[in-house]
Amino acid sequence: MKPIALVTGGNRGIGRGIVLALAQRGFDIVIADIVEADDTRRTRDDAEALGARTSFACADIADLSQHARIIDSAETLGGHVDVLVNNAGVSVAQRGDVLDVSVESFDRVLDVNLRGTFFLTQAVARRMLETPSPRARSIITISSINAIIASPDRAEYCLAKAALSMMVKIFALRLGEAGIPVYEIRPGVIRTEMTAKAKEKYDRMIDEGLTPIKRWGEPEDVGRTVAALACADLPFVTGDALHVDGGLHIHKL
Repeated sequence: MKPIALVTGGNRGIGRGIVLALAQRGFDIVIADIVEADDTRRTRDDAEALGARTSFACADIADLSQHARIIDSAETLGGHVDVLVNNAGVSVAQRGDVLDVSVESFDRVLDVNLRGTFFLTQAVARRMLETPSPRARSIITISSINAIIASPDRAEYCLAKAALSMMVKIFALRLGEAGIPVYEIRPGVIRTEMTAKAKEKYDRMIDEGLTPIKRWGEPEDVGRTVAALACADLPFVTGDALHVDGGLHIHKL
C-alpha cells in the first residue's frame, strides 16, 4: 500500500505543485480545500495520471469541528495519514498601513494560517501516535519568507507565519522520539494567483537583484522540496526551516 499524504489548500498554486510532486514520488493524496472547483478536478486528474489515488475533503481548516472528517478522508484510500502538509493559508484582506489593520482581517488570517493549522497538526499528531506505522511519517508546514522578513503592509500575515515557525519547533520536540520529523518550508516570491496582483512590482525587484537566483519561484520548486522531506531524504533533520526563495533570506551588506 502506498503512503498517504494530506495536503491542505491543495487545489491550486503551491498546493497543486505539492500534490503533483508527491504523486510523482509514489504517494496517494487527500486534498483538503475550502471549495471543490474546476481547479480541484484538474489537480486530481493530473495527480492520478501520475499514478496516485486521490480523494477530496471539502473543508475550512479554521472550523475545528471539521478536522476529524478531514483526517478520516485518508480511510477512503485504505489507510491513515502518513504525511501532513500544512499548506492552506489566506492573505490579508487589504495591504496597507499597520495602523489600519482591521480586527476582521487579523482574526481571519490568524484563524486559518495559525489557529486552524495548529489544531489540525495536533489532531494528526495524536492520530499518528495512536496508529504506529512502518512507513516514514512527517509533518511539513508551509510558512513564508515573512516568518523572518517583515512586510509592514501585511502585518497579520507576518505574525501568523512567524508563529508557525515556533509551532514547528515545538512539535519537532514532542514527536522526535516517535520518529516523526517536523519541518518548515519558507517560500519566497512564488508565481501564484496570490502574487499575481503584484507581478509588475516583483518583476522589477527581481530584475534589480532581489534574489541571487534571478527568477520567480514556481509551485514546483516548493513541491519538490516537500516531496524530498516526505520521502525521508533528509533523515537526520527536524524542527528546521528550508528556504525555497532563491536566496531572498540572505542578508547582504
